[in-house]
Amino acid sequence: MGESSLQPTEFPTSIRHLKVFDSVGQLHGVRRASDECHLSQPAVTQAIAKLEEQMGVTLLDRRASGSYLNEFGIIFHRRTQRLFAQFEQGLIDLGVPSRPIPIARIAGRISKTQIRSLIAIVENGSFAQAARSLGVSQTSLQRAARDLERNLRTPLYTQTASGIVATPAAAEFARKVKLALREIQWGIEEVEAARGNIGGEIVIGAMLLAGSVLLASVINEFVSMYPNANVRILNGNADDMIRYLRSGDVDVVIGLLRDRVSDDLKHQALAATPYVVVARHGHPLNQQTKVTLDDLADYEWIIGTPGAARRIRYDKLFEGRRQPKARIATCSLPTVRLLLSQSDRLTLLTSYELLYEEDALAAVPFGPIEPVPYIGLMTRENWLPTQLQANFMELIHRQVVGSLKPETVLKRLTEAKTRGIQSALRPALIK
Repeated sequence: MGESSLQPTEFPTSIRHLKVFDSVGQLHGVRRASDECHLSQPAVTQAIAKLEEQMGVTLLDRRASGSYLNEFGIIFHRRTQRLFAQFEQGLIDLGVPSRPIPIARIAGRISKTQIRSLIAIVENGSFAQAARSLGVSQTSLQRAARDLERNLRTPLYTQTASGIVATPAAAEFARKVKLALREIQWGIEEVEAARGNIGGEIVIGAMLLAGSVLLASVINEFVSMYPNANVRILNGNADDMIRYLRSGDVDVVIGLLRDRVSDDLKHQALAATPYVVVARHGHPLNQQTKVTLDDLADYEWIIGTPGAARRIRYDKLFEGRRQPKARIATCSLPTVRLLLSQSDRLTLLTSYELLYEEDALAAVPFGPIEPVPYIGLMTRENWLPTQLQANFMELIHRQVVGSLKPETVLKRLTEAKTRGIQSALRPALIK
């Protein structure tokens, strides 16, 4: 488990073998699948055998009347169908002609090497950089890239002043294909879970501050529940997380929800978490019963980086008014905590974040600050989570909703009072 950068896209088996398996699963027979895939029956049998060897399980029950999906085959076939449905839609959106070769057959003829080459070219920005990232020669890369272009009968690359690059349409196709390929890894994990080996990897995108606080509150419990599961965490701002989510680099994004930005993304709001002005314990403003904007402008602020939700809220707060001094911009909560505890600076945190900082920080009696943001989860609209992913999201839901229930907040406020901590958090959390 740990924080990580993006990893190269890898998938375990041949796309052509997957297409053969898809055909056998639908048509219930090797002979019928061989006709559909234009392969010999021995070639179909060998493809299925190779796939089963890689999976480590039998996927089909062979009978005199045909070959039928078994328990594991049904699980994996569902993911295979989702893979090719997304492939085919990507080809249609790219404008690939469906005649004389049907789109479904074109999707099945794309090779692993061709896809890896396209994705590398898009993500690295040039043929030269892509070849280096894959550890292959430019000649090999160009051959695979042009083979894909010929197979699709659609231009994928264009000449620019900086060299040959993928067209915008090809870049979008690469994103969709990369996302579709995740289905196979999830299918493998689901088969393993059905065998009693619950594990695999979940990739979490944590928005700065709010997402990191929320994630830290559940991660230990999650890995204790699933000792064979691996967790990979990517941190970044909202724009980064949306991009990673849409390309399949992360499974779910956690943090403050923005307005819906794309039809292919879905928001799940978990709890309202108002912004509060925060300072160290014993700050002069905490001696006042009511604080005004002019009072806040008298102190230096720590603000969010450009584009961050708290930066936008800060700008709105002082729009058209005297601006405070704000020389430090960061979304690092440890940095914010240290800077506030050693000075009279102020910042904005959500009430949820402050719950985890009450030993060092306190809310200033100012507010309410509108509009109230929501903390929650962001996923892809057509995402089908594995059981492991679904259980993680349920754990997040229970943790957030439970920690922000009024009785939970009252208990924490009582404990805070006992330790002599300011109780200005009350109006921010109890509505």
